[in-house]
Amino acid sequence: MHDVASSRTPARAGLVPKLIVGAAAAATLLPGVSAGAALIAGIVLGLTVGNPWPARTPALARRALAWSVVGLGAGMNLAVVAHVGLQGLGYTAIGLSCAFVVGTLAGRLLAIGPDVSLLITVGTAICGGSAIAAVGPVIRAEDHDMSMALVAVFLLNAVALFLFPAIGHHLHLAQHAFGLWCALAIHDTSSVVAAAAQYGPRALAVATAGKLARALWIVPVTVGIAALRARETDDGTGTASRVKYPWFIAGFVAVSALVTFVPALSGSGHVVARLAQQALAATLFLMGLGLSRPMLRTLGARPFLHAVTLWFVLATTTLGAILLGWIH
Repeated sequence: MHDVASSRTPARAGLVPKLIVGAAAAATLLPGVSAGAALIAGIVLGLTVGNPWPARTPALARRALAWSVVGLGAGMNLAVVAHVGLQGLGYTAIGLSCAFVVGTLAGRLLAIGPDVSLLITVGTAICGGSAIAAVGPVIRAEDHDMSMALVAVFLLNAVALFLFPAIGHHLHLAQHAFGLWCALAIHDTSSVVAAAAQYGPRALAVATAGKLARALWIVPVTVGIAALRARETDDGTGTASRVKYPWFIAGFVAVSALVTFVPALSGSGHVVARLAQQALAATLFLMGLGLSRPMLRTLGARPFLHAVTLWFVLATTTLGAILLGWIH
């Protein structure tokens, strides 16, 4: 009897965190749960209870993010998306150039490795984790460098999700201006969408379209870095690694076009968009759940300072340009 009871104890102990995390995940799907609250809940559980399914949740979060963004397109007007997307190409080109200059200088001043400096720079300048995942194999970055860059970007994304809407309301930014700021200054698509969605529907449309223009640069930047490094990939062909392009942003545009040109779908589109917002909250919960104590320990002080400095410069200069009317 003692052996049977003792054999059940580990199983019961493992069941508790699963029940807690499962209940919290289900709660994020309830109407009214904000993306920020879901992210905080995930981070708190990840650092305390832990993630009971560490091998499964990252892939699930990526898929949920993709379809959430596609679904949000059902509530957008394509004219706004197209206009902002075309404008954003030029803004992003200037922002990229500035980010690479500041990132390179900051990396040298802080004396951090060139690979982690480059990864943090491309993650800040283009699209967060997607850019880091694309560039990492091209430069043959060490796993430790990849981890440091990803954790730094993740933490700053979480901060932006709360900080940007608060600053926007304090400065009385119009929805168009706020959406543009999110698109140009926040790293990952998930946080861009979540921050803009809190501000209003037009902010969301502008932010997602601007993010599309920004994400387009992942291809030429990755290929350019591969050429500059002049390194061969593992297959020995000398070609750049396959770029992981965020296809779901193109899906957002496609769904937006469908709802815009077929007015009969407008009502259904708004329902889909509301469901997508709840799914986005669940996605951010899963992303927060992925943050663990070992991950935080991999992040050195100087790489994190590099990430904060670069992001602060990019966010403040972009906001200043918007307030001065240089970007509109």
